[in-house]
Order: sequence, then C-alpha cells, then structure tokens
Amino acid sequence: MVGRRRGWFRSSGNNEWIAPAREALASAFLDMDKRQSAAEAAVHAAEQVFPDRRMAAAWEPVRGRCYDAAGAYVALTERLEQAERDGIALAQGPQQAQSVTRQLTDAARAVDEFYRGNQAQLEHAVAVLGTVPQLAQQVKVAAAGVRGQAAESEYANYPSVRSQAAAVDEALITLEAAEPGASAATVREAANRLETATKRLADALAQAPSRAAAAKTAISSVTTRLAAARTRAEGLAPAYSALLREFSAASSADLADNERESQRAIEAADAALGRARAAAAAHDPETALDLTTSARGYLTEAEQQVDAVTKRLATLRAVRSDPQEKAKAVRFRLRDAQMLAVSRGLVTEWGSVLDAQVARIDRISETLSGRHPDYWAYVVELDTIADFIAGVVERMRKQAGPRRE
Repeated sequence: MVGRRRGWFRSSGNNEWIAPAREALASAFLDMDKRQSAAEAAVHAAEQVFPDRRMAAAWEPVRGRCYDAAGAYVALTERLEQAERDGIALAQGPQQAQSVTRQLTDAARAVDEFYRGNQAQLEHAVAVLGTVPQLAQQVKVAAAGVRGQAAESEYANYPSVRSQAAAVDEALITLEAAEPGASAATVREAANRLETATKRLADALAQAPSRAAAAKTAISSVTTRLAAARTRAEGLAPAYSALLREFSAASSADLADNERESQRAIEAADAALGRARAAAAAHDPETALDLTTSARGYLTEAEQQVDAVTKRLATLRAVRSDPQEKAKAVRFRLRDAQMLAVSRGLVTEWGSVLDAQVARIDRISETLSGRHPDYWAYVVELDTIADFIAGVVERMRKQAGPRRE
C-alpha cells in the first residue's frame, strides 16, 4: 500500500493518480473519524460523570486537530472531484493529497495518544455512565417498596417515619425531574440521595417497634430523677441561709436567684414528664421520648442551680478552716511552671511573668482579714491565677527551646 501511494504521489502527468489518492484519503479520514468518535464519546461520558476532572478541556486541542484535518480533507476532495470531472491538472495535486493524508494520520495518532494517556479514567466514565439509568431505576423501585411499607405500617404516624417518608418523596421528585435532560452526574447524585433517604426510612421503620419500650423506660428513669432532684432542692434554702450567716454577702450575691430558678426548672421538668406520659398513653412513644429529653434538660438545669449553692458553702467552709491550703496548691503549681521555664531555657521570656504571680498570690492572701473576710473573692482570684499559670505552661510546652538534662 505504501509503495502504491508513493507511486501515485509521484505521478503528475495526468489525473490517473486521483482515484487512488481519493481512496487513500477516504481510508485515512474514516480511520481518524472512527477513533475521534470513540474518544469523543468517552470524553462526553467523563464530563457527564466526573465534570470536576475537566477532561473536555484536555481533549479540546486534539479535537481541534481532528476538525482541521477533516476540513482539509473535505476541501481537497472537492478539488479532486472538480479536477477529475473537468479533466484539468491540479497543481501540486499529489503533494497536496500526501500532505492531507499525513494530517489525517497525525490527527488519528494524537487521538490514540490522548486516549492511552487517559484510558483508565475514560473507560471508567463510560462504564459508570452506562449504569446510571439502571441505577436510577433500581433506586426508584427500592424507594417505592420501602415507601409502600411505611404507608401501610402501624407506625406510619411516628414522627421519625413521617419525616423520613417525606424525605423519600422529595428525593424521588428530584430524581424524576433530573432524569430527562440533566447530566449523568446530576442524575447519579439525585439517585444517591434517594437511596440514602430510603435507607433512613427503612431504619426508622426497623427501630419503630422498640420505641414504646424505650419511652416507658425513659419515663420511669426521669420520674426517679425528678424525685431525686426535688430531694436535693430541699437542701438549697438551708445552704443559702448558711452562706448568708457564715460569710460576707458578696460570697453568695450571684446565687440569690438559684432557689427560684431551680424550682422553675423542676416544675418545667414535671410538666414535660406529664406530657410524655400522655403521649405514651396515646401510642406516640417518639413524642414521649422527645419530652423526656426535654425533662432531663430541665432537671440538669435544676441540679446545677442547687449544686452551685451547696458546693459554694462546702468550698468556703473548707477555705475558712485552712485558708492557706488553697494558696499552697497554687504556689506548688507556680514552682512547677518556674522549673519548666528553667529546664527549657525560657526564663528570659517567661521568668518575670511567672514571678509576678507570686506577688498576686501574696496580695490576695493578705485580704483574709477582718470579721467576715471575702473568702469567695479569695477563691476566685486563686483560681484565676492557677488558670493563668496553666496557660503559660501549655505555651511553654509548645515552644521549642534548649533542654537541660
């Protein structure tokens, strides 16, 4: 074939070379077109399935070469037909035919190189694109099945089942709206959303039978905790009175509303628990569970209000019995921090900062005088110093500095 092409490319005395030239050109064009079409389809699949990979942008220069070669082929073919029809010589005809044939062959080679360089991604995209319609159909069938189960279930009115069923309906509408003209990536994403919603609905249905027992257990647990909270709350008023008698007013000024707030929270918990019992009796255990969760939140609030008073009293009594014990603990932390600064070679940066805390501890210790010292201010200031020291230690540990063995 190569020898024959060389033969007709050398012929220039007549137009006998046109027929074999046209055959060679057509063969090269069809070969290039076949390769281009296959690659174009794969690139289209990649753009549909993985648009973020921007395969079309990489393909564009190769595609341009194919279009240029195809244009040259069409133009030369028309000139060859005219020359053959009119019996006129075509200037440099064989050379033009050889040049266009080479252009077509080079374009086909560029397509092959592009395809081989991206083969794994392109073939994966084609495979995925082919499965998208089937995936969408399978997901829709599965969703319809689970949605039907939910509609016929005795638990259909449970909030979890209702909300997940609504999510399935919404996801199904989205998928059906996307299918006619959206990209494969969009359809696949919508199918995945529907599949996820369907799974959640199935899970809600599977868990529904256990809700009644869970609600019964939760109501019993909260009932017990409510009784315990009321008992604990009975100690708040005496503890607050002791604070007022034994310590300065400033030591408990921030706790003045705790008794009222704890009682309000207990009453709110009791009300939520009552509604939970009613919901459980009405065969609505999920609402009952939500209400017991609310009741627990109120009880936590009430317990915190009570504990703030009783713990304050215990703390102040402990400090009053041995005022220097807390200061000693903070001084011990300070010495550890100073030793760390020395071992890490950070005295220049942190030494004076830590030394200043000694003066702070001395100053607050000197305030414990008079008939009713402000022990709470003493505790708060020492806690503030301890927190500051802890912050300095953390920063020193993160710093790179020389270590001494």
